[in-house]
Amino acid sequence: MRHSLCQAEQVCVEWYKVIEDGMLWKRLIEKKVQTDPVWKGLSERRGWGEYLFRHMPSSDPPSVSYRELYPSIKRDIKVMEENWRKGAYTLTRIECHSENSKGVYCLQYDEQKIVSGLRDNTIKIWNRKTQECERILQGHTGSVLCLQYDERVIITGSSDSTIRVWDIHTGNMLNTLVHHCEAVLHLRFNAVTMVTCSKDRTIAVWDMKTASDIVLRRVLVGHRAAVNVVDFDDRYIVSASGDRTIKIWRTSTSEFVRTLHGHRRGIACLQYRGNLVVSGSSDNTIRIWDIECGACLRLLEGHDELVRCIRFDNKRIVSGAYDGTIKIWDLQAALNHRSPADSLCLNTLSQHTGRVFRLQFDDFQIVSSSHDDTILVWDFLKPESPTATSMDTVPPQPQASSRVRSPSSPAGWDSST
Repeated sequence: MRHSLCQAEQVCVEWYKVIEDGMLWKRLIEKKVQTDPVWKGLSERRGWGEYLFRHMPSSDPPSVSYRELYPSIKRDIKVMEENWRKGAYTLTRIECHSENSKGVYCLQYDEQKIVSGLRDNTIKIWNRKTQECERILQGHTGSVLCLQYDERVIITGSSDSTIRVWDIHTGNMLNTLVHHCEAVLHLRFNAVTMVTCSKDRTIAVWDMKTASDIVLRRVLVGHRAAVNVVDFDDRYIVSASGDRTIKIWRTSTSEFVRTLHGHRRGIACLQYRGNLVVSGSSDNTIRIWDIECGACLRLLEGHDELVRCIRFDNKRIVSGAYDGTIKIWDLQAALNHRSPADSLCLNTLSQHTGRVFRLQFDDFQIVSSSHDDTILVWDFLKPESPTATSMDTVPPQPQASSRVRSPSSPAGWDSST
């Protein structure tokens, strides 16, 4: 459509004026914002989104030329993608100041806040703009190992074996669920279902009606060691364990489907999305799986210690490990069997000084936490104008396909360390 508008502008002066004055460029940008999450995110981060979807021309600032804004947005996106590949970013560091045991085990974020679970038994909520701690939630008697929140509640799991539900607005504790007999290592929930897993080797499936009405539906057994992570959607529940296996269950019936074998040591993390499962292990490797047939599609090597956290989208995989590094991998290249192994890791980020425990990312940033008691925000979109130069640049490190490996951590991570 952009090419057609440019051609139409060249027909004559009158056509150029009609296109410019008629705000067709604005409508093109609005369409992109409605259909492309990167454009939507840029509109919020750069501030020009507030002038879209208004019908009164007087509501537009006098300095805005939508014809010039369109290629500027395209340049922003191109620069950002190059920054991901080059390892160019702006780094924000949040010191968590734990009083006793140091370490940030889990986190989730949005544009306003970061919610973190700490080894010192607390949940801390951080303001994204000020990097200040706005609220501390207390109630667990053990380390907070996992959490998730939505617009209503924060749900946390702990080494004290309990699951607690908190009001996200007030911080009040709304519910405590006691079922697992050992540490709750991971949890996921949606509007009606929650799945939790534990060092006690079981998976619990819960029916959620309200924050105070959460009822155990089913317990899934089959793993022979701690169940370190779960993920699910309407089709499948996927679990991974220190027993070196990934198991798949039907969400609707809890029927067991299959076991995925391949990792040589315990599995510490995974994500399930679409038809893919990506897992990380204490054998220091990452595997990509087809969930429908159970085949391992690719093995990724590069970390020197246990791969503790992993996330992926349709472009890239981001992994964090006990070697203190975060690696960015090209997912599409990894799914192409012709891509050489040494081309798959795009970059290695090395700013944490301790084990990387958890990370999440989107098109613009990575947010990670570590045993070093910090949360780091790696922003790949320059906060200034596209011509600004104030960003930290970390040169890519050599990506060797084989390395001298340090001793691996034991299968199934120990929640007490």
